[in-house]
Amino acid sequence: MTITSGLAAPAPARLRPRDLAGLASVGLRTRKLRAALSALGIAIGVAAIVAVLGLASSSQAGLLAEIAQLGTNLLTATNGTSITGQPAELPDAAPGMVGQLPGVIAVQYTGTVSAAVYRSPLVPSIQTNGLSVAAASLGLPAVAGTSMAQGSYLNAATAKEPVAVLGAEAAQLMGIDRVWPGMRIWIGGNWFYVTGILEPAALAPQIDTSVLVGFPAAQTYLGFDGHPSKLYVRTVNTQAATTRVDSLLAAQAYPEYPNEVDVSQPSQALTAQADAAGAFDTLFLGLGAVALLVGAVGVANIMIISVLERRQEIGLRRALGATKGQIRTQFLAEAILLALVGGAAGDVAGIAATAVYAYAKGWAVVIPADAWVGGLGAALLIGALAGLLPAIRAARLSPTQALWTL
Repeated sequence: MTITSGLAAPAPARLRPRDLAGLASVGLRTRKLRAALSALGIAIGVAAIVAVLGLASSSQAGLLAEIAQLGTNLLTATNGTSITGQPAELPDAAPGMVGQLPGVIAVQYTGTVSAAVYRSPLVPSIQTNGLSVAAASLGLPAVAGTSMAQGSYLNAATAKEPVAVLGAEAAQLMGIDRVWPGMRIWIGGNWFYVTGILEPAALAPQIDTSVLVGFPAAQTYLGFDGHPSKLYVRTVNTQAATTRVDSLLAAQAYPEYPNEVDVSQPSQALTAQADAAGAFDTLFLGLGAVALLVGAVGVANIMIISVLERRQEIGLRRALGATKGQIRTQFLAEAILLALVGGAAGDVAGIAATAVYAYAKGWAVVIPADAWVGGLGAALLIGALAGLLPAIRAARLSPTQALWTL
């Protein structure tokens, strides 16, 4: 006769989130060094992703802020080429004619001088350092968006004399970092006194590599023909005014041959430079993805080893009523927690690196939400994928197999 108790088998205990978090942290707390090394790979990958995106955004914000400070209302008109392929010449009256356009508030100009410049006549003639000589009008720095770093600029008196002002890069290439009384350089077979050094001109980089002299001095000492070759035009600081002047500038500067005038807006070139800098971001993001992949391999490795080392724990839990799903969930949660720790550390490291570098460069610190959220999400996804196979293997162990070594 079979005797039955009439009692149903007890339902398996449910694994509450708090209990799951405690179980998931056991393996990490008991094997701290191994867990830290595995999390490091995740952290490096996430830090690389956050830093790359953060630095790209901070750099772009810094450049756009610089452009906004310098102004987007600067236009340039340069002599192009004639129909015969020879360099065109802007009329002498071009600056005055352009100044009559509605919306134009200032016009300054330079002229290309065919003369070589050296620190002294003892420098070999082939060592020009790529420097050029330009005749410059008296109000050029303010309109071109620069100022004096050392000394003074040309004035009505010095523009007639053998006096020169150095662009920022020209001074550096000539080994001149300060101006002292009586300093001279050799231009076109003549000594010219140096009275000043300009700050870098972000909107007019050609000025940085130029040595500037007055128009009268260039005609007297260097055989200059007096024709301007480049106009710097400041408009009313509105997009509509700048666009309107842009459309009329070539025809106003050279009414007879407007096609021989090249008009540009320097701020657009800087904006394009900010956009082009993002092309390198893909490379560094790829390196960050490789680091994340290496971190995933580390997580998978530690979880597989953890399953092998904790067979007794798995067998005991199964014998006490834990289901396969609970075992699987436990090890999967452990892998995700490990990746979460690495991802959080990577976020902090990436943000810190971005902040330090941006502060050193004087940029605003910009961390896109996509960067740190995406980095953390990628870490969690990698942790889940890396821990899935070990978790399945742990769940498939039967209590007798797992307890065999006890």
